Amino acid sequence: MNDGRGIIGLIGIGLVLLVAFIFALGCYSVVPPGHRGVSVTLGKVDPDARGEGLAFKKPFIESIIIMPVQQITVAGKATSFSSDLQTVDVSYSVLYRIPEGKVVELFQQFSGNPYSTLVDPRVQEAVKQVTALYKAEEVVKSRTKIKQAVMEAVQKELEGLIDVRDIPITNIDLTEELERAIELKQVTEQQALAKEYELKKAQKEAEITIVNAKAEAEAVKIKGEALASSPRVIDLEIAKKWDGKSPQTVVTGQGGANVLLPLR
Repeated sequence: MNDGRGIIGLIGIGLVLLVAFIFALGCYSVVPPGHRGVSVTLGKVDPDARGEGLAFKKPFIESIIIMPVQQITVAGKATSFSSDLQTVDVSYSVLYRIPEGKVVELFQQFSGNPYSTLVDPRVQEAVKQVTALYKAEEVVKSRTKIKQAVMEAVQKELEGLIDVRDIPITNIDLTEELERAIELKQVTEQQALAKEYELKKAQKEAEITIVNAKAEAEAVKIKGEALASSPRVIDLEIAKKWDGKSPQTVVTGQGGANVLLPLR
């Protein structure tokens, strides 16, 4: 009989300890680094966010909602249309953070994840609006301009609520047919540039040849005029070409004919 009462007593003590343990767990919450806690007591939100570390609360009636305040990077993708009505898939990453002073306000006014309810819809809309200003071929070449325009539009929309740090565009996908058409166009343009270069090269070489020919003709003309005006120029030319050896033959004229005679 005593043994039965002892077992019952032990069970009672165990139940008391279990209730006490559950009660103790309900008295505090841990806010991890880079986060803030929003206190909600019976549906009423505390205007002051809880800082990192141990946060005490009223058991059973108060809860602590954890929200991040460090920078977060989220990848996204928007299917858009270019100005020439081509499908363009733009992949991007959004780097953002929730300002500490806006944690409670965002929790009260916007349900769910702030990124999915506030940031991403505005990024999607901005990407579609900016992409529609460019032809599909220009979208790939204008990645930096598009990114800057999207950034400015999103930051203007979310000013004071969420701090959007950067929206790098990671990839731009076009349809296979459009990519082949652009590639063919680029090849054709390169071939045209190569032909234009060869044509300019040939024209330049022809111009150089003409200049050289004119210079040579001018030199011959000058020499001819010099010879005609001064016969002694011939002696000067002979002297320039003489190798220093005495001639072995001499040319004489007899009866109107030239005769080559040896000197020895």
